[in-house]
Amino acid sequence: MPIQGYEKKALVTLEEAVEPIVSYVSDVKRMAYIAKMKCAELSPGKLPIDQAASITLYSMEWQPQEKCLYYVLNQTLRNENREEVIPWFLFLRLILTALAQLPSKLSFVYRGIKRDMRKEYPEGKTFVWWGFSSCTNKINILHSKKFLGTTGPRTLFTIECDTGKDIQKYSCYKAEHEILLPAARQFKVMGCLSQGEDLYLIQLKEIQPPFPLIELVPTTPATKVSAAAVVPSPPKPMVTNSTTR
Repeated sequence: MPIQGYEKKALVTLEEAVEPIVSYVSDVKRMAYIAKMKCAELSPGKLPIDQAASITLYSMEWQPQEKCLYYVLNQTLRNENREEVIPWFLFLRLILTALAQLPSKLSFVYRGIKRDMRKEYPEGKTFVWWGFSSCTNKINILHSKKFLGTTGPRTLFTIECDTGKDIQKYSCYKAEHEILLPAARQFKVMGCLSQGEDLYLIQLKEIQPPFPLIELVPTTPATKVSAAAVVPSPPKPMVTNSTTR
């Protein structure tokens, strides 16, 4: 079923947006606070700080993984019961408004899965990824054991897309060069290829459905977040040496 209803919600602060999901995402209030602190250190940009921080919060990973915001959100979006998405409406309104302001362009991105996915993605199949999908535009990143690795059954998706968003500036893991595909993207499998040593290549192309699978946010939204200005310049540090991740 299409994802709809969130677009009618008002834009609110990140703190307000995560309030309805505190029972689903462990420690989300503290992580939202950390996300806003990280965004306060960014150079000035066009995104209001709460919108920028919604992207940062999405990118954050903590233990247990299955209680991270991105994990729970995507599990919920993949569920056929759309009533379970309702507590997420305020956060979806915030992050999708933020992503809508970032440029999209035709590009090739990569996504690695530590499984043989050929049966699920035969050539010619058309399908929808209902959740957000993290990809990269730097294929060498996938050598990491965290993503594709170099041993065992693995699938490398090469994706031709036109709605990917470069979130490197806002991600907690800038070295990953993350391109985020928004929720409810439709694709067609263009081909499959065995690369040997349990590595399989699946070529995808994003296609546009005749009707939207997710309602778009207004192009000129009214915002409640008047006090949250554009991401500010960082204050002068109080110490002379520090460590960075």
